[in-house]
Amino acid sequence: MASSSGNSSQIGSEEDLMDLKKRKRMQSNRESARKSRMRKQKHLDDLTDQINQMKKDNAQILATINMTTPQYVKVEAENSVLRAQMSELSQRLDYLNEIINLMSYNSTSTSNHHCMSGGGVFEFDYHHDLMNNPWAAAAEMLQY
Repeated sequence: MASSSGNSSQIGSEEDLMDLKKRKRMQSNRESARKSRMRKQKHLDDLTDQINQMKKDNAQILATINMTTPQYVKVEAENSVLRAQMSELSQRLDYLNEIINLMSYNSTSTSNHHCMSGGGVFEFDYHHDLMNNPWAAAAEMLQY
């Protein structure tokens, strides 16, 4: 019987060993699960922080847009006015250059030209015609 009691103590010892291994494995699994939950929570916290930072950045960008949009509209309107003025001044400059060309042409010939048409004489006074033209520019018209 000594062998049967030795056998049973061996089985009990194996069961104890198996039980110990099972408890160690369970403890290891619990620790792995705890670490996994901690990693998951840290990842969730990081994502929450990113969301909050992005919300802050978006609010700042929106404030900047709201502040600069009226300035942009104002500058765009001023540019439109300046483009129109530039176009008008360009036309006036072209007209004044025409006047200068006519005056230089007029100074090389006589001031009054006579034309014959159908036996009649017509007299053209270029200086008088230019002064009556509504597009004739004066110095005060060019000051902007």
